[in-house]
Amino acid sequence: MTGTTPGTPSLLRAMNDRAALDLLLEHGPLSRTRIGRLTGLSKPTASQLLARLEAAGLVVATGTAGGRPGPNAQLYGVNPRAAHVAGLDVTPGGIVAAVADLTGEVIGSHELPYAEGTGAVDRVTRALGGAVEDAGLGRCDIHRVVIATPGSFDPRTGALRYAEHLPGWHSPTLLEELAAALPMPVGYENDVNLAAVAEQRLGAARGHGDFVLLWNEEGLGAALVLGGRLHRGWTGGAGEVGFLPVPGHPLVRQVARVNSGGYQALAGVEALPGMAAALGIGMPPGAEAQTPVGAAAALLARAAGDPEGANLGLLQQYATALATGLAALVAVLDPEIVVLSGAVTAAGGDVLRELVEAELADLAPSRPRLVSGTVRERPVLRGALESALAVTRDEVFDTSRR
Repeated sequence: MTGTTPGTPSLLRAMNDRAALDLLLEHGPLSRTRIGRLTGLSKPTASQLLARLEAAGLVVATGTAGGRPGPNAQLYGVNPRAAHVAGLDVTPGGIVAAVADLTGEVIGSHELPYAEGTGAVDRVTRALGGAVEDAGLGRCDIHRVVIATPGSFDPRTGALRYAEHLPGWHSPTLLEELAAALPMPVGYENDVNLAAVAEQRLGAARGHGDFVLLWNEEGLGAALVLGGRLHRGWTGGAGEVGFLPVPGHPLVRQVARVNSGGYQALAGVEALPGMAAALGIGMPPGAEAQTPVGAAAALLARAAGDPEGANLGLLQQYATALATGLAALVAVLDPEIVVLSGAVTAAGGDVLRELVEAELADLAPSRPRLVSGTVRERPVLRGALESALAVTRDEVFDTSRR
């Protein structure tokens, strides 16, 4: 026998409750009348809904709306203390941790540079502990943690792949050790994928279900979002485009062993100083003392600020290098948009983006729109928090179980 299950009163109430909570997250505090209009519910039903959510600890009165004739309307908002999550951004240099409340506001953070002789589990627990303490909470108050790393954990073996440069993270029992050390559920995700989550939820990719995010900092990486969902691949390695063979650079063999590939060599940060030198462009003052990412960003920022002569030549040459790898992705995936993210491409600004878009129009069969990422403040960490919040909100907002 087939058919649909009729909506029960409890299911309909739960659906209305979730719709109201999502509206409060999107718009901020709202009155009963406004919630009724946005949900299509009558004022009495909206009042019952708010009373139910307030009793469940999910909604709190936040003040009144003034400026109108008559009594001021009571405003209601999501209770930020109903749940808390944490995100950790793990890099070869250290860990940055942050804690957010249920509304997404960051209320605590901690940065932990790596120290010799400490293991990954100790680093994670100390970084998380520092952020939790800064938020005025205890570890038992954290509902979920999402940890961002370069590369990805193979879903079959649990081993971290594509990130040989991350010290201390390659023990075959690491995930079990972390699960034993942390009292809350822990999720793991590739750092570039989480930058795409941040852009999809908060930034340039909002409303787009098919897009590619190209990340350009220490390494070149891509996140692939298809049908609104991240595509990770069989081993979690989808988007490791730095290993991509490309025209304009000799084939790199044993790419996993050398931790590089043709696209990385052609368009990664290490390529920019050589491009500039060949055009007679010296490094900006103080750039030699910066990290490779900082030096490359300084070169592009100066060139974008004066896009004439050799500076324009540098921008055009680098745009061609970036578009060469992107053309392969576009030919296979046909995305709606491409988001350029990371400190290096951000330094080139709109000038570099427009040059890459023009080159890509010549090299690829379709013409996706190129946009710059708009989540500039630690997009990987923001994506980790958004990923943790999405799961936690589903659990906390499921009023049908209450």
